[in-house]
Amino acid sequence: MNGNVLIKVEGLKKHYNSGEVKALDGIDCEIKKGEVVVVIGPSGSGKSTFLRSLNLLEIPSEGHIYFEGVDITDKKVNINVHRQKMGMVFQHFNLFPNMTVLGNMTAAPITLLGKSREEAEKNALELLARVGLADRANAYPSQLSGGQKQRVAIVRSLAMNPDVMLFDEPTSALDPEMVGEVLDVMKELAREGMTMVVVTHEMGFAKEVGSRVIFMDEGRILEQGTPEKIFTSPENPRLKDFLSKVLI
Repeated sequence: MNGNVLIKVEGLKKHYNSGEVKALDGIDCEIKKGEVVVVIGPSGSGKSTFLRSLNLLEIPSEGHIYFEGVDITDKKVNINVHRQKMGMVFQHFNLFPNMTVLGNMTAAPITLLGKSREEAEKNALELLARVGLADRANAYPSQLSGGQKQRVAIVRSLAMNPDVMLFDEPTSALDPEMVGEVLDVMKELAREGMTMVVVTHEMGFAKEVGSRVIFMDEGRILEQGTPEKIFTSPENPRLKDFLSKVLI
C-alpha cells in the first residue's frame, strides 16, 4: 500500500434485513495522510454508516478496511488497539456526566496509554487552553453549553494523539450560534495537518476546509473531487439536485 495512504476501503457493504436494506453498497476509497475528506449527501445516504465503519463501530457485511496497512476487518485483529489511533467525535458529545472535564480527558490516556496522572492532566490542560476552555477543567458536562461540550469532546479525542479524526455530524445537535466555535476548532486542526474525515451538512466548511469532498447517496459514492469541482461544476445529476436544495 502507498505509504501516504492512511485508510483504504475496498468493496465495503453494509446490509440489513437479509440484504433488503443496503446502507452501504460497494464503497471504494482511499484517505491520505493530511487530507480533510468531507462527506456530504442527503439524510439516509449512508454517510454516518460509512464513517462508523472506518473504526468498526459498524461491522461491514462485506469488504475490507485497511488502517495504516492493517486489515482491521480481519477478525484476528485487536480493533481496540487501532481505535486508539482513531479519534471519534459524535453528534451528542458522549461525555461521561459523572466526571469533570479534566476527568473525561485523562481517563483514556491513563488507562489505555499508561500515562501518569500528572502527564495526562498537563496535556489535557494544554489542549483545553487551545480551545478556550482552560477555566472549565473542573466543571461537569451538565454545566457546559452544547458548543463547549463538543469542543471538550474534540480535545478529549486529541488527548489520545490520534492519527486520524472522524467527525460524525459534529455540529448537527448544536444551536446555530454555537456551530461556529466548533467549526473554528476543526479548521485549526486542518491547518495543523490533522487527517480528518468529516460527515457534515455544513457546506461552507466543506468548501473552505475540505481537501476532497465525497458525495454519497443510496449507500454509494456518486462523485468526489476538490471542493471547487464539486460545488462549481458537479457532473452527477443527483449531486446537482442535492446542491440546488442545500446551497442558497
